Amino acid sequence: MPRSPQRRTRVVATIGPASSDPAVLSAMVAAGMDVARLPLAHGSIDDAVARFRLIRSAAPDVGILADLPGPKIRAAAFPEGGARVNAGDAIELVTAEGKDTASSATRLAVAHEDMVQQLIPGDRVLLGDGLVALQVEDRTGDRVTARVLSGGLLQGRPGVTAPAGRARLVTPTPEDLSRLEVLLSEGVDAVAVSFVRRAADMEAVRAVVGADGPLLMAKIETGEAVDDLDHILAASDAVMVARGDLGVRIPLEDVPHVQKMVIKAAVRFGRPVTTATQMLESMITSPAPTRAEVTDVANAVFDGTSAVMLSGETAIGLHPVAAVATMANIARRAEADFDHSAWGEGLGVQAVAGGQAERITATTTSAAWRASREGAAAIIACTRSGTTARVISRFRPEIPIVAATPSTRTARHLTLSWGVSTVSVPLSDSTDDIVWFAVKAAVEAGFAAAGDVVVVLAGSPTEPDPITDTMRIVSVH
Repeated sequence: MPRSPQRRTRVVATIGPASSDPAVLSAMVAAGMDVARLPLAHGSIDDAVARFRLIRSAAPDVGILADLPGPKIRAAAFPEGGARVNAGDAIELVTAEGKDTASSATRLAVAHEDMVQQLIPGDRVLLGDGLVALQVEDRTGDRVTARVLSGGLLQGRPGVTAPAGRARLVTPTPEDLSRLEVLLSEGVDAVAVSFVRRAADMEAVRAVVGADGPLLMAKIETGEAVDDLDHILAASDAVMVARGDLGVRIPLEDVPHVQKMVIKAAVRFGRPVTTATQMLESMITSPAPTRAEVTDVANAVFDGTSAVMLSGETAIGLHPVAAVATMANIARRAEADFDHSAWGEGLGVQAVAGGQAERITATTTSAAWRASREGAAAIIACTRSGTTARVISRFRPEIPIVAATPSTRTARHLTLSWGVSTVSVPLSDSTDDIVWFAVKAAVEAGFAAAGDVVVVLAGSPTEPDPITDTMRIVSVH
């Protein structure tokens, strides 16, 4: 299933009520959606499965990314229409005692067994996206009172964020693992793990999905994850800069710098990285984005992000297809000014998380990138797992990267990787046949023509461990 080489940055779109229609999904694919995000924080697992099957039927070539809820602390529900709190108001914080517990403008019920008990005077508590802020003033036994520092309208069940260490949180949660088991049986392509704090969180999910399971994406949205970033990258297949929750857990002025750092580190490890949250937020209601949003998306492309993500814009927005088209157009325009040569030259040595096989693959792909700069038409990565294509993608070459694979599943995994198009090839039992079929498929898909030179990466199909140790320069006849 070849994809146009004209746009290299991937577009991830969240599927929700506004986009759960076959015709809308098909139009979003035509507009540029590469990956469909399936959020699991709201609704039942049966609802999620129904939506998964709808996406797979209407858009069979896109990757599907299931986003686990994680251990997010929420307030008990506010009354219909919400409740407004104003700066200076006093509000009592209590622990929610059951499903019937409600929150109000004067009483915030927190759905967590011990967070309220751990709060101390001076603590700041943020609600929702952090625009509403409280400061704890007093504690008398189990009674905690706080003052509203910045007010706003509170609706539904907003998230509650307290200082680190004020609540015991475990990732993944039992609910995460229960939902994951169901989606594994459906054949989900990738899984985003929320509120990761350390590499062990990703290893716990890996133990459930297995080595041959879906790609595992660590969402970087806590200060602890930022501190343990390299270890988390080593334990993950991909990462997301989840700027929404990150922005209420670290100072807002630090978010742009952390975004750049995470992107740079992910590329160093050869991991796809997605930049997310409020990228075209105004398009939830408006048919066009703000100038600042356009600049934000373009800057993420200049930073080297593999993908940019739409959330509410396509899940609940009025213009889901237009939002995808707008995101794709901004990325395409930014790529026109991307300095591919300077990017590759400045990369340095790849960080290797595994053993000798991974180091050899890193060395071979580096040689292939340098060879491709001498006028090659394409880089062809022969791959069963997708690893070779993901590693060569870190160089952000100007010419197409073509992943030749016998696996439809691998092709969908690669929808998260910058600049990788895929072609289908048969299984082969010799390196010569692998290279021959790969070049033939690339030519048929229009990535090369007679007289062109292509750089081909391959390995021996008889080796027990996947390893890319062969680079060939092939003249197309």
